[in-house]
Amino acid sequence: MTKASLKDSPRTKEKASLAKSDPASSSGMSALKQMPGLAEQKRVGKKSADQKGAEKKGSLPSASPSTAKTDDAAKLAEVKASGESPQTTTFAQSGGLVDRLASLNTALIFSSYQSGLLYMLGRKPGGGAHLHQSAIKKPMGLCVENGDSFTLSAGFQIMRFQNGLNANERVNDMFDACYVARQTYNTGELDAHDVGIGKDGLPLFINTRFNCLATTDPRHSFKEVWRPPFISALIDEDRCHLNGLAMEDGEAAYVTAVSQSDTIDGWRDRRDDGGIVIDVRKNKVVCKGLSMPHSPRLYKGELWLLNSGTGELGVVEGAASGKGKFVPRVFCPGFGRGLAIKDGFAFVGLSKPRYQRFEGLALDQRLAAADSEPWCGIQIIDLAKGACVDWFRIDGAVSEIYDVALLEGHACPMAIGPTAPEMAKFLTHQKPEPGGG
Repeated sequence: MTKASLKDSPRTKEKASLAKSDPASSSGMSALKQMPGLAEQKRVGKKSADQKGAEKKGSLPSASPSTAKTDDAAKLAEVKASGESPQTTTFAQSGGLVDRLASLNTALIFSSYQSGLLYMLGRKPGGGAHLHQSAIKKPMGLCVENGDSFTLSAGFQIMRFQNGLNANERVNDMFDACYVARQTYNTGELDAHDVGIGKDGLPLFINTRFNCLATTDPRHSFKEVWRPPFISALIDEDRCHLNGLAMEDGEAAYVTAVSQSDTIDGWRDRRDDGGIVIDVRKNKVVCKGLSMPHSPRLYKGELWLLNSGTGELGVVEGAASGKGKFVPRVFCPGFGRGLAIKDGFAFVGLSKPRYQRFEGLALDQRLAAADSEPWCGIQIIDLAKGACVDWFRIDGAVSEIYDVALLEGHACPMAIGPTAPEMAKFLTHQKPEPGGG
């Protein structure tokens, strides 16, 4: 296999090379410049006892300081104007996290609209964890179709990313997957939340701003697919805060909403116990009394979700009968959003409660009773034991994440943001068949 050298980026000092495809490969790939964020992340500040312990197995090595800060230019200017000091972001992990990812043969992908970053957490060939960050405006819902393709709702777009590498190819001798947005749908700012892929291959997404489930349209911003039975009109008003989507066999199965309100912003007054689950196929509310539910997911015939306002991960028993009851399985110390489940392990995204939207919920009392502070990060829950067995924690400037998914079959993935200059340099193509033109 031949290699093409890569020029150094001013943002990192790391030297690297790109392995080009060999003659037996089915695709070709050009050389590209050193990409932003390829260096590992830096933990800033004094290490806690947990952080020191985490370093025993696969903790995050240091990197260029520019990759560890998440404030964009506008936020930084705002901070300077207020006279406050800009925060940095620090990361820590449990000692067994890298081995856990290896045993499950997967990497993590998660989004943070607050930081404007899409994160990919994997493991390096030589051991240890690696966190890759890609700048994307307001990244939200994630849907992984397979290890080489995922869809993201972000800002005013729905983007479908594809991995451009073959199994024998690497970027910088480390990344075994490099995702690029090959299809982009410009929807306008719909406050799109969860996203899935329908049987027709088109995105299905929660259009929170218009209180409906929607798909893309070749002419308009979106096409309405379904609307909750209590919403009287397709209107530009976030009335019930529709947010979560559970897919099954290419169809929308269940959605979550904060309330059944049919007036603008009505959901904000129903955060404590107005949350619901709706069976889309039956067009019926099947579970009530929830507190800001998010991230419904079907796993082995059970409907799991995060009852975010109470900090609980649990199942909706009896959802198929139309008379569902939420049964909590484990308490997680944070506002839960983002859920992926594999081989009996639940990857739960946690955020810190913020201002009036998150504060004043039962979660506050649960945390106080446990003498605990809220988390931002991901906890891995052993569903059989009902306990956290591994974790990844974020502190500092980033306090919220939205969605979590798994990139199975890959060890150390990366993505190129749609506005990154390296987008113009990453070129792949299908290798012609022998004897072809």
